[in-house]
Amino acid sequence: MRAPGFWRGPGDGRRGPGWQALCLWPLSLIYALIAWLRFRRAPATTADVPVICIGNPTVGGSGKTPTAILIARLLAALGHKPVFLSRGYGARVSGPVAVDPAAHTAADVGDEPLLLARTAPTVVSPDRAAGARLAQTLGDVIVMDDGFQNAALAKDLSLLVIDGGYGIGNGYCLPAGPLRLPLDPQLARAAAVVVIGEGEAGEAVATLAGDNGMLVLRGRLAPAPAMTTALAGRPAIAFAGIGRPDKFFQTVAAIGMQVMEARGFPDHHVYTEADARGLMALQKRSGAIPVTTEKDIVRIGAPKGGTLKALAEASVALPVTLALDEASALDLRTLLVGALPKE
Repeated sequence: MRAPGFWRGPGDGRRGPGWQALCLWPLSLIYALIAWLRFRRAPATTADVPVICIGNPTVGGSGKTPTAILIARLLAALGHKPVFLSRGYGARVSGPVAVDPAAHTAADVGDEPLLLARTAPTVVSPDRAAGARLAQTLGDVIVMDDGFQNAALAKDLSLLVIDGGYGIGNGYCLPAGPLRLPLDPQLARAAAVVVIGEGEAGEAVATLAGDNGMLVLRGRLAPAPAMTTALAGRPAIAFAGIGRPDKFFQTVAAIGMQVMEARGFPDHHVYTEADARGLMALQKRSGAIPVTTEKDIVRIGAPKGGTLKALAEASVALPVTLALDEASALDLRTLLVGALPKE
């Protein structure tokens, strides 16, 4: 889905929430109550290995997947065998399944699991408890990409990821705003917040978290240096189907590319031949390079023919990784060590 504009916070120049949010506010109260009652339940299942959950308080993209990948790499450096557990948004599979990048497509298991599987074994399961039972046979620590609000599985450590430029939007719960639950009970169940990028909205959440005695980790999404060097100065047609496409477009411009055209699609968008024809027509007219995210590339896939194949072959994916500042990196390592079994 594409996030409505009225979900944004007052940092965009408005003095307060729009009329749409105010009209939907009564529904958000009902949603928040139901979500909170589910959230406060005791976990139904405890895994045999530690579970580290990477979530966010709002719907939409915030940087959870890069955060999960960074944590898996840190765990591996500590001598552990991390395994990812993902819901697999939009996946065709219904039961717990180990992702095979050579056999599965984004339509089978979702776009994020395919990216995660490049780093560590990955299990897709809408039923988190069932997924954990499979995951713990593949590694000695589970890294959950999302699932913070899901009470089916106990977590040993939970982190909330915040987009610095977006924060919690207008601060309302669904459908009046982007919050999955009121913020306070979510902060109470997390050990730290990870603020990615700069912005007043993210700083407001960081301040609230700090006032509640939580650790605040800070970082940024950094494009791959080799790709930055190769693409700097070249014209681009930037396109993305993620939570905040504008953030990706800013990244493309920040590496020195000339953004000739920017096309945003809904989060987890499934590309069609019509989409591909439109993007390839732009490429033909301008001679610019189609540039997109790694998630979008795996969703385009490797079709056997047609304009989608041409788009897949012409497009360049811009990889990004999460880079924490020095103090935050040390704090994160301490949190991870504390969540792991003592030898």
